[in-house]
Amino acid sequence: MSKDLLKDLKDEEVSNNRIDEDLKENSVINIVKEFIPYVIILVAVIIIRTYFVTPVLVHGDSMNDTLTNGELMILNKRSSIDRFDIVVVDIKTEKIIKRVIGMPGETVLCENGVIYINDKRIDEEYGKGTTPDFSRVTLGDDEYFVLGDNRTNSEDSRSANIGNVKTSMIEGKVWYRLKFKDKKAGRIKWIY
Repeated sequence: MSKDLLKDLKDEEVSNNRIDEDLKENSVINIVKEFIPYVIILVAVIIIRTYFVTPVLVHGDSMNDTLTNGELMILNKRSSIDRFDIVVVDIKTEKIIKRVIGMPGETVLCENGVIYINDKRIDEEYGKGTTPDFSRVTLGDDEYFVLGDNRTNSEDSRSANIGNVKTSMIEGKVWYRLKFKDKKAGRIKWIY
């Protein structure tokens, strides 16, 4: 073979190697470009679920008839808590769903099945069954009193296992119900 032919073959081989390297580099860049949207979506979902909203599954019958075992709810983690809101409380051993009855700094009492806040009777339509009597409870500046809507079948602030609920124990307010059997979907305040 002639020197020119050898040189041409060598140049072509070097050129092919550069093309192969460029193709490998481009395919890596293309793969990275292809996965960037998925990474962004994943990060967004993690941020949203950690700081804003997250799904919650109802376990048990303590919130019957308002909420039913197995219902899927959306929890709003950024919203303020008001009386009669339904909240998720982390009691270390589990997470429970209850209704806020007493607010920070108030006194709560139940006599003859009637609940009193600061010695004033409250009219609340959520309780199922007669609320068993309990003695006066004074809430601290950072404490809430929560009850299950199924008053005769609920472990809640009346129980020594739970007691007054600190703000730090409340993960958020149940905000939205997804359609479940015969119950309609919608914002919680609108569906009672």
